[in-house]
Amino acid sequence: MTTGVLVLNFGEPAEPTEEAVIPYLERIFFQNAALEDADTEAEARERSRELAERRAPALLEEYEDIGGSPLDEQARGQADALEEELDERGYDARTYVGMQFTEPSIADAVEAAREDGVSRVVGLPVYPLCGPSTTVAALDRIEETIAELEWEVPFDPISGWHRHPAYTRLRGANVREFAASEGISLADPGTTLVFSAHGTPEYYLEEGYRYGTYVTEFCEALGAALGAEYELGYQNHGNRDIPWTEPDVEDLIESLEGDCERVVVEPVSFMHEQSETLSELDIELREAAEDAGLDFHRVPIPHDDERFPALLADLAEPFVGEFDPGYYNFRQCQCRDVPGTMCLNAPVERVDPGSRTDSDRKGDATATEGTSDAPAR
Repeated sequence: MTTGVLVLNFGEPAEPTEEAVIPYLERIFFQNAALEDADTEAEARERSRELAERRAPALLEEYEDIGGSPLDEQARGQADALEEELDERGYDARTYVGMQFTEPSIADAVEAAREDGVSRVVGLPVYPLCGPSTTVAALDRIEETIAELEWEVPFDPISGWHRHPAYTRLRGANVREFAASEGISLADPGTTLVFSAHGTPEYYLEEGYRYGTYVTEFCEALGAALGAEYELGYQNHGNRDIPWTEPDVEDLIESLEGDCERVVVEPVSFMHEQSETLSELDIELREAAEDAGLDFHRVPIPHDDERFPALLADLAEPFVGEFDPGYYNFRQCQCRDVPGTMCLNAPVERVDPGSRTDSDRKGDATATEGTSDAPAR
């Protein structure tokens, strides 16, 4: 029986037109309507339209500067490569691209999988760092659509996965290869490595989402893998008058002092080239760096790295193969507190090995045999 793997992402308009951009922005603002007070859905939609029309001219200019976003095309390439990798591993699986804010939508992907008669649905967001308005919202949309269709199909949601060791190795190798190609040493006192993460409203962190924790720990791991000191900044959007994560990456660049002569910017939150990398970094942040007298170097996103399909297949494999996800170190997700949502990010209870007795170990083994964190099948 065929498993449908829904490869999820944000989506961006491929063409810089007002007809495409304003509805796209409206969907984003409405999904995040909780950031502002609105008494009714109608008020929230009206506010989303207002914000979209205000933001559209600047975003249209960004898309025109970069010739439209390549995100959707890159996402399709990743999904095709994942399907090929799963096939080579002997699994009967089909991949479907689902975008949160452009077409094909997540609902379109669910409906396509249903029409194809798949026997199981796996949701796999291609977001390296789990966030509420990205990973969690995308998985929620799959579940909502399945319910709307009254489709009785097993659904396996995968959330956070930045702790996969192959991912840290991939990003580390990508940075090293880029630095070498530019003739740059990350150990040079004149070089500052800057990790740029997509910002998020502080509201979400106060609500208990762990995105900030994930950014910090991934940067620590990547910095250690590179053997390099680094600075961390966030790409924030000021569309609403609310607090965002700090420091803002542009403020960070402008504050660099001492022996710094050049910056190497690694966009740690992204697995596609899109407006946030091609415009916000390559144009706007470059300008800020050069105004501060710094040489600017931006690490390309390894969206088509030959190592990436295997990583995605590792994530999908226990669900496609229908074996215990715990075997691959998946645990119940805390950010999406829905039973059966599996991630690699959940904290592990650490026990001092010296305090454990033989009976403790036997008890652990017995408990493991009788229980599982795997989704009900």
